[in-house]
Amino acid sequence: MFVALGITLFYIIFVWFIFFKAQWLKFNIVWGIVSFWVGAHLLLIFLVALRFFQPFSIDGHVVRSTIQIVPKLTQPTILTEVLIEPNTPITKGDPLYRFDDTVFKLAVQNAQAQLVAAEQNAKILEQDVIAATEAVERANAQLAYAMTQKARYENLVPAGGARQDDLDRWNEQVTEDQAAVKQAEANLKKAQLAQESQIDGVNTGILQAKAQLAEAQYFLDNTTIYAPENGMIVSQQARPGLVVGDIRLGAIASFVTEDSPYILATYRQQNLKFVEPGQPVEVALDLYPGEILTGRVEAIWWATRQGQYLPSGRLPGFELPKIPGRIAVQISVDVPEGHTFPAGGHAAVAIYTGQGKSFEFLRRINIRLYSFANFIRPLDI
Repeated sequence: MFVALGITLFYIIFVWFIFFKAQWLKFNIVWGIVSFWVGAHLLLIFLVALRFFQPFSIDGHVVRSTIQIVPKLTQPTILTEVLIEPNTPITKGDPLYRFDDTVFKLAVQNAQAQLVAAEQNAKILEQDVIAATEAVERANAQLAYAMTQKARYENLVPAGGARQDDLDRWNEQVTEDQAAVKQAEANLKKAQLAQESQIDGVNTGILQAKAQLAEAQYFLDNTTIYAPENGMIVSQQARPGLVVGDIRLGAIASFVTEDSPYILATYRQQNLKFVEPGQPVEVALDLYPGEILTGRVEAIWWATRQGQYLPSGRLPGFELPKIPGRIAVQISVDVPEGHTFPAGGHAAVAIYTGQGKSFEFLRRINIRLYSFANFIRPLDI
């Protein structure tokens, strides 16, 4: 800074001495233009130093996170109540909107009935296994009796103690009882498989009914939408009678959160050569003319849309951009208590990199002039 001032002062004295004090040269229009041209280039020292060591942007805006309020309902449903006022602070968990829940209550009742039926069915499956086991035992007992009678008549017929017809009858009975045993065992296996249809020891029918009940209860709970965070809804366009559900794909409101607002300021790329996170910042918010807020650099967004190419069948075209892409810098601001920090609020931002400290006072004057100029700018009344 002092070197630049020294060079400038020396140049002014030099011009004064040559043309006015010693009058070695006659001052005319040509020499005036030359002197001004050289002097103007000397002043570029201050411009370059300010642009690189204390970059300044008038393209800064307050950014707040927004959450899209989208009803999670399975069918067209009427909005019955709007429970909040726009532009009013809302606490996390406060109810926002309530929808007609008639169909969803019926779905819960139906799912509850299905669960009771599934639990009863599980008990029936247990009894089926018991009954099938008893049927197998009876069939085996009948088969054992028929086998005994068959063996008895096989000994009696040759000795003439019984007729061949009786032996043939018991042979047929044994065949029938063997088939009955196989059928009873198949029924038992089927009953056991039905009972063993479990996950972690719980019948799958019961699990399915519980899942359907939980789903029905989930959608019933979503007939009332609650605030996801502290914040507010700025533009309240939803009104009772609005139909939402599977025929509406978009949000019904934007919820502006209260936490973590920041300023996003854009700079020419060459001005960020020495900018790093953590460096101090001064902010002139248009909402508060004459005031300077302090802050710090949070992050530099090292990406712009010009550096993005989406998959496409078209070859990229390379043309000189009308305006080179600017880089955004995220700024956190120390907002005094009682001050409003509106989303979209405009601000000027000066970053102090710590280099060229002797030039800082010029940038501090610059941003304060901008802030005080907001009292009269714009000039419309």
